[in-house]
Amino acid sequence: MKILAINGSPRGSRSQTLRLVQAIVEGAASAGADVEIVDVCKLRIEYCNGCTVCYERGECVKKDDFAGLYQKMLASDGIVLGSPNYINSVTAQVKTLLDRMADAIHCQMFIGKYGCAVATAGGSGADEVVTYLNGVLQTLGANTVGGVSVVLGGDPEAIVPAEGRAYELGRRLARAIAKKEVYPEQEELHAEMLERMRALVMANKDRWHHEYDYWKAAGRIPE
Repeated sequence: MKILAINGSPRGSRSQTLRLVQAIVEGAASAGADVEIVDVCKLRIEYCNGCTVCYERGECVKKDDFAGLYQKMLASDGIVLGSPNYINSVTAQVKTLLDRMADAIHCQMFIGKYGCAVATAGGSGADEVVTYLNGVLQTLGANTVGGVSVVLGGDPEAIVPAEGRAYELGRRLARAIAKKEVYPEQEELHAEMLERMRALVMANKDRWHHEYDYWKAAGRIPE
């Protein structure tokens, strides 16, 4: 059971978001998971420019740190995403990573994976960031098991109970992976996404060779 946690705060060891991410992986590790934390802000990931080459070939033309992190995500059973709220959204580093993953959405490559999210904020918006990150994981095909958000501006010590909630969230994530838990409302979303992406790939099968072949190999389209 492999769980990969991605911290999107640029504040390094001073990051409060990192504290929540660390609490999640500690909880998951206590439940038997093999865990790893990646600081995405230390990687060089360039902007997506919408060239669509990944749809055609299954790889990005940009030679940076994205491919290595992407392979770790694909090899993991669980994904944890963490970001502080920067003007009502995730940090630029997190968004840059996610923008490079359109091929994974088209191919629904996270089906069978599980995930969760954490977020911090100085004044507001932490809940919205968690909702966004969990929504991205679901759009990729993963099931999400919850999230932890905390606003610290008025009470810096609020991070302490939030760490406790994050620890329990990590244990919940590991249990969901081990038991292959099913969430009916999310299964409905996944079914809708499969139909949408199947139609999209079929409509572009003469150009998006990699994605068409991926869907065929997965048994999701007729021979």
